[in-house]
Amino acid sequence: MSFITIGEVARRSGVAASALRYYEERGLITSHRTGAGHRRFPRAVLRRIAFIIYAQRIGLTLEEISTELAKLPENRVPTPSDWSRLMGEWRAKIRARIAELERLEAGLANCIGCGCLSLDHCRLANPDDRAARHGPGPRYWIGDSAEG
Repeated sequence: MSFITIGEVARRSGVAASALRYYEERGLITSHRTGAGHRRFPRAVLRRIAFIIYAQRIGLTLEEISTELAKLPENRVPTPSDWSRLMGEWRAKIRARIAELERLEAGLANCIGCGCLSLDHCRLANPDDRAARHGPGPRYWIGDSAEG
């Protein structure tokens, strides 16, 4: 097995060395230490880092990413079918996120149901602060109905 330095991993992955150390601290990636304590990463770590970056961009938390990475084999480089299996499980999450973003986009021109009553429009969309009955925050944006 061939190993590369943290600097080389950072250069090739586009991820800062500090982030790589953080990923290692969280157990997302692993390294081996030299006698002098320097980190050496297996080349396959570049695939895991690409996976982490992709997963973050679709909205997964580092905890969720850790759970997903645990499904990959540790004793060999993941195969295309390993990756495909994981990505297939994400389709529903991606579709849900797209639907949420579309709902947020549609709501940009409407009252967000914050209960602030500071805008003229809110007096029409949220009379008597009825959104507050549902709780604090932007109630309509997080899925509460403006009805009732």
